[in-house]
Amino acid sequence: MNMHEKFRMERIEGIAEQGKDEEARRLSQAWISHPGLHQYSYNFSWMGRPIIQYPQDIVAMQELIFTVQPDLIIETGIAHGGSLILYASLLELNAMCGGQQNFSVLGIDIDIRAHNREAIEAHPIFQRGHITMLEGSSIDADMVAKVHKFAAPYKRIMVLLDSNHTHEHVFSELTAYAPLVSVDSYCVVFDTVIENMAADAYPDRPWGKGNNPMTAAGAYLASHPEYVCDEMMDSKLLISVAPKGFLKRIA
Repeated sequence: MNMHEKFRMERIEGIAEQGKDEEARRLSQAWISHPGLHQYSYNFSWMGRPIIQYPQDIVAMQELIFTVQPDLIIETGIAHGGSLILYASLLELNAMCGGQQNFSVLGIDIDIRAHNREAIEAHPIFQRGHITMLEGSSIDADMVAKVHKFAAPYKRIMVLLDSNHTHEHVFSELTAYAPLVSVDSYCVVFDTVIENMAADAYPDRPWGKGNNPMTAAGAYLASHPEYVCDEMMDSKLLISVAPKGFLKRIA
C-alpha cells in the first residue's frame, strides 16, 4: 500500500468513527441550531454573488463534482445566483484539469428577481456561456418537460433541489427530476436539516418538522431502490444543511 492509499484508508476509517460519535452529532446539531437564529447561511458569497449555503456543503459539492464529472447540473432555486456561479466555476476548473469540456448548469426559479438576473448575467462566469436560467415553478408540467428536453443530450447529470422546502413540493421535484440523474451521480436535497430544528424555528414558513425536504427524501427512497442515502457524507460533514440529503443513484 503506497502512502496515498494509506492516507485515504485512514481518512475513511476516521470518518466512519466520527459518524458513530453520538456526542459529535449532538454538538454539531446544537451548533447548527444556534447560529441558524442569525441566518448563518446568508453570510457567504462565491465570486461576489451571495450563496445561501454552509461552507462545508460548498466543499462537499466540489468533491462530488470532481468525482462524478457531470456534464449537466440542474438546480431548483436560484435566489441571488451564488450557487449557479459556484457550480459553473467548479466545472470550469474541472475542465482545466482534463474533465468534461462541454458542460451546462441549468437553474430554475419561480421568481428570478430583476436585480438578481441582471447581476448574474453580468458576471464573467455567466458570460462564458454555460449557465441557463428558466423562470417558473419547478413542478409545473410545462417546466418539467422543458427541463427533460434540455437534459436529453447530456450523459452525466446531477440534480440539486433547493427551492420550496415543503414535503409535497420536494417530493414532486424528486418525482420529476431524480429520474434524470445518471448512475453513480447524485440528487442532493438541501435543507433536510429543517427536520432536526426546533418545532418553532420557521414560524413564517409553510415547512417545519414533519413537512420538509428530509421527510420527502425519506418517502422517495422508500419506493425507489435505485437510490440510497450516502451516509458517509453525513459522517464526514457533521455540519451541513443536507443531512440524509445526499442521495446517490446506484442503478
